[in-house]
Amino acid sequence: MGGRFCCVIRLWVVLYLSVNVASQLSSSFYSNSCPNLLQVVREKVKEAVKSETRMAASLLRLHFHDCFVNGCDASLLLDGSDGEKFAGGNLNSARGFDVVDNIKSAVENACNNTVSCADILAIAARDAVLLSGGPSWKVLLGRRDGLVANRSGANSGLPTPLESVPQVLAKFVAVGLNATDLVSLSGGHTIGRARCTTFSHRLFNFSNTDAPDSTVETDYLATLQGLCPQNGDGNVTTSLDTGSIDLFDSNYFKNLLNGKGLLQTDQELFSGDDAVNVTKSIVESYNNSQGLFFKDFAASMIKMGNISPLTGSSGEIRKNCRVVN
Repeated sequence: MGGRFCCVIRLWVVLYLSVNVASQLSSSFYSNSCPNLLQVVREKVKEAVKSETRMAASLLRLHFHDCFVNGCDASLLLDGSDGEKFAGGNLNSARGFDVVDNIKSAVENACNNTVSCADILAIAARDAVLLSGGPSWKVLLGRRDGLVANRSGANSGLPTPLESVPQVLAKFVAVGLNATDLVSLSGGHTIGRARCTTFSHRLFNFSNTDAPDSTVETDYLATLQGLCPQNGDGNVTTSLDTGSIDLFDSNYFKNLLNGKGLLQTDQELFSGDDAVNVTKSIVESYNNSQGLFFKDFAASMIKMGNISPLTGSSGEIRKNCRVVN
């Protein structure tokens, strides 16, 4: 009885601390110390997306991949051979670091040694979505930057294109997110591109027992086979959303209903054996209502941005996002 009571107390303390830390974040955190922050970041993101439309998806992905490892602390931005940049889920795919450097430089010129790189990632992700036609939300701010990267944590904690719905969901649950968050945040794949190496395993018979993924629509399969032939260049890319490229909308979910989800982890949200009781109905609801998708996506982004932030005197405000002070 005493052991069970102690467990309850520990759980209550963990929940209390989590809520308390998240509550320290505020949309008005820099209202006095850096009143032009949002405008400065918006202009730099706008410049970057105008120069390369794909950059919107890259900035969104940086925030996602940062928050899933060590919490939202900009640890992904740190250089070094042991950095998260070299983890499997980021190597040769995470991009936009130069854009973040440019944003940070502009922010430093406006408000020296005031705004964290972690907060810049959060604002840039919101602006990238908005500038692509997606929803907006009030970004909660007040994060500080971490002092160490966690390459092994990135290798184990980031979802991969080869995992099942239960495997990916387990990684979401581990950081305090749920099935609705999984589906809504996966909807971020309505923009961006993926390399052949991340989905070519679905396209061909590589052994006597394997066959092309039966959930891939026939014409779409032929198109992808032509784009990514066997023994071809695995770094060739194609759009994650086949219908409305570079536009943030709900077409991604229509693709899933039609067997045109590019990544295995995308299509399994609707077609996988484990999807029926977990994610399929959510996919259908977003396909039926873009407004609902936008609402849930914004809520999930705020929730994701609250994953274990460093606040108060923890961490630091980096002068250069690539290195600790």
